[in-house]
Amino acid sequence: MAVPAGRVRREQLRLLVRSKSFVVGAAILLLWVVCAVFGGVFRPYNPTAQNLLAINQAPSAAHPFGTDNLGRDVLSRVILGSRDILIVAPSAALLGTILGTILGLVQGYFRGWVDSVTGRVVDAFLALPVVIVAFLIIVAAGPSVPTLVVVIGFTFALVISRTVRTAVLQERELDYIAAARLRGEGAAHTMFVEMLPNVLGPIIVEFTVRLGYAIFTVATLSFLGFGIQPPTPDWGADIYATYNYVSAGYWWETLFPALAIASLITAINLIGDSVESVIIQ
Repeated sequence: MAVPAGRVRREQLRLLVRSKSFVVGAAILLLWVVCAVFGGVFRPYNPTAQNLLAINQAPSAAHPFGTDNLGRDVLSRVILGSRDILIVAPSAALLGTILGTILGLVQGYFRGWVDSVTGRVVDAFLALPVVIVAFLIIVAAGPSVPTLVVVIGFTFALVISRTVRTAVLQERELDYIAAARLRGEGAAHTMFVEMLPNVLGPIIVEFTVRLGYAIFTVATLSFLGFGIQPPTPDWGADIYATYNYVSAGYWWETLFPALAIASLITAINLIGDSVESVIIQ
């Protein structure tokens, strides 16, 4: 007897909330979401305001994370630096998941020359690392938030399509797909109504995995000068602007933005691992 889908989802949700790694990851992520949404209210200083009389000050009661080489409060920049990365990364991961799901469904369902042609295009793009592809396109188009979202989302879609295609190839041979064809259902209805709900598990896992990669990619591009542009607070850009000062003893200017990136990626990985262990078992 088949178990109702609603009961399965409730059981999966129950297992998730009981997972310690999921709770820890969700708590860290929630902290950064609060900083991104409400950081402008409780940040101690204006993150872009320069104070040339307070350059490179070590952490203190007045500046818990110290100040940078322009006298800006590091804590305020770390708090507000979460804003753009939590807009760009989830948007890019979501865009990539949607495009990759559509492409994977088309490849797996139609197979034949459609799968062959699109597969060759995907292989050609995937021959280069994601960051390199994104870097080349952004150099040509110019750095901006919409460009980052589209470029990263597009490159991730190619990877996600492979996972979706594999899942669809397994589903297309099952009886319910044959029954849909016998009823005269069109390809779009069969793919998005019949097949898509049954491959959501791998798609959700892919989204969580790509979200972590998106955060890393955005931070890397910002470090290279092709991400979020100064003076907007950004973790990657701030690391690039201050890492040369570490050898002079001003470690806090680089350490705290780096820890922010590490904590956010760790949180996403904890959530992703928990989701994968619950959905794919």
